Amino acid sequence: MAIPVIYNFRSVKARWSSAIVAVVGIAGTVGVFVAMLSLARGFKATLVSSGSEDNAIIMRAGATSEMTGGVTIDTVKIIQDKPGIARGADGSPLVTAEVVLVAPIPLISTGTDANVEIRGVSKNVLEIRKNIRIVEGRMFTPGLNEIVVGKNANASYAGLTLGNTISLGSVNWKIVGIFDAGGSSFDSDVWGDAHLIGPAFNRPDIYFQSITVHLTSASALQQLKDAATADPRLNVDVTREIDYYSKQSNRLTKLITVLGGLVAGVMAIGAVFGALNTMYSAVAERGREIATMRALGFGGPSVVFSFVIEALLIAFVGGLVGCIAVLPLNGLTTGAMNLQTFSHVAFAFRITTELLVRGIVFALVMGLVGGFLPAVRAASMPVASALREL
Repeated sequence: MAIPVIYNFRSVKARWSSAIVAVVGIAGTVGVFVAMLSLARGFKATLVSSGSEDNAIIMRAGATSEMTGGVTIDTVKIIQDKPGIARGADGSPLVTAEVVLVAPIPLISTGTDANVEIRGVSKNVLEIRKNIRIVEGRMFTPGLNEIVVGKNANASYAGLTLGNTISLGSVNWKIVGIFDAGGSSFDSDVWGDAHLIGPAFNRPDIYFQSITVHLTSASALQQLKDAATADPRLNVDVTREIDYYSKQSNRLTKLITVLGGLVAGVMAIGAVFGALNTMYSAVAERGREIATMRALGFGGPSVVFSFVIEALLIAFVGGLVGCIAVLPLNGLTTGAMNLQTFSHVAFAFRITTELLVRGIVFALVMGLVGGFLPAVRAASMPVASALREL
């Protein structure tokens, strides 16, 4: 005979004080679990959105990131004539040779220096990265000491305000525009003319870190790869831009996930012990109730099922509370160092329905682990001795 589930609801209600202890423990664990996963998810989404299916990035063969890349002006000239590269309205190839480096700029929030990515780009960069637009001011003028800054850089770093002049390298730069990169990592960048950015940091004007090209179509990547591989003058790797940025996010994403898993795991042990304590207390307090149910004909499996349902109910409430508690974090902007480029990247927590479901499942697992042993103990209680206590 199955014990009515309504009995478990009434039992939790009657013993609400002890149940709250387990709920709080599980809620805290689920909150940390979901928050850490959303942090990793937000960082990865920010970097991946920096890339495009229609763009390819070209670096020195064997380079793991733009910071370790290096291509010459001669390589740029050879690449821009390869097949598969789109052309602008004026007929020029949509190619941007870029200088990438970092410079210390104080954070507004703390006043401490952060490594801000400084990117030297070509004048046609907005035709290549079509998701980026100037929202305040204007684009920098090639050949002049002017820069534009991402919206997150404008909000996060001191001195990066429209119309201000800031010293970067050996040059003073005037900020003439603020751009919106659609939530990608470029929103944390400072952009200027590549032919001026490099020399300002004592780098020769003929060397760049990478080349980004806009393809005639997403399927033209292989055509460009084959042409670059067949040319004996080139020693480069050609990668779809979105794949490059996805790979760049892996190291920090894994680190956040592992650390978050360890913290949540330790907290989960505490939460399980809390659930065990709650359920063992319930068994001790309800010995006569359990014996009465057994005497009325409810079998051992029914008792086990009843107590597991009760533990799952408490865990579900805890998981729900934990998920609701972290919802305000969704969209909250924070920052971290990209371990591939050593530059500071601003990104937002990204709480999705999938993460919330995983949080609830995690809570139910804790409830199952914490409720099973007390349930078995309840089912194995001697009926006769328990009834004699009535």
